[in-house]
Amino acid sequence: MTTTASSPIIILIAGHWLGAWAWDEVLEHLTTDHSRATAMTLPGLDVDDPERAARTLDDQAAAVLDVITQLGASGDQPATLVAHSGANAPVSLVLDRHPELVQRVVWVDSGPVVTGSAFGPGIPEGLEELPLPSLDVLAQQASLEGLSAEVLERFRARAVPEPGTVLRQPVVLTNDARRKVRTTLVCCSIPSAQVLELARAGHAIFAEVANIEHLDVIDLPTGHWPMWSRPRDLAKAIQSAASRTN
Repeated sequence: MTTTASSPIIILIAGHWLGAWAWDEVLEHLTTDHSRATAMTLPGLDVDDPERAARTLDDQAAAVLDVITQLGASGDQPATLVAHSGANAPVSLVLDRHPELVQRVVWVDSGPVVTGSAFGPGIPEGLEELPLPSLDVLAQQASLEGLSAEVLERFRARAVPEPGTVLRQPVVLTNDARRKVRTTLVCCSIPSAQVLELARAGHAIFAEVANIEHLDVIDLPTGHWPMWSRPRDLAKAIQSAASRTN
């Protein structure tokens, strides 16, 4: 792969139970477009970390910031963050704390969270981690469209339990500059028209979308894990978003 200092910096962050490995197929397509693209595993989702069950959203946000700086992003050349699903909480914290380091955020079947929200506020304090549920239960929570039996088995085999501390911790946001960061929604399991309608109606999951100042939407019809069901198309959408300057 040939890259230059002007190649867009793209950081891929998967949602719950997943690590950097989830983006392998997407990266294969992104690297042909001369991007400085990398995937990261959030703290708490590294199977080799003996302290992973104690990791917090603050740990995750700090890790994202570390990767941003390691890749040389700055106010002169900010990064594009790609956040899938439950990665929305730590990435929302990053946007709040250092919006100047992010030129665009791409939400993949996801979106920014509202301040004070937590993914699992009702999860008991004594629950250290939440494993991937059975596929039958998972299918009731999110669309598995486009995923083969082989992919689902790989998901089940490689999934890492999500730390309870991450799921319970409320996201505290104070910097309205986060809403000025250019934003792309890649809408997969819910069409963009419905997402925008829910945002205008103040639906809790999408309420913050209505406050974004620079918003683009891309429809990529498939299930909740497009990095596996439509990796080439997702890579194309990410590359297009990262290359935009307005």
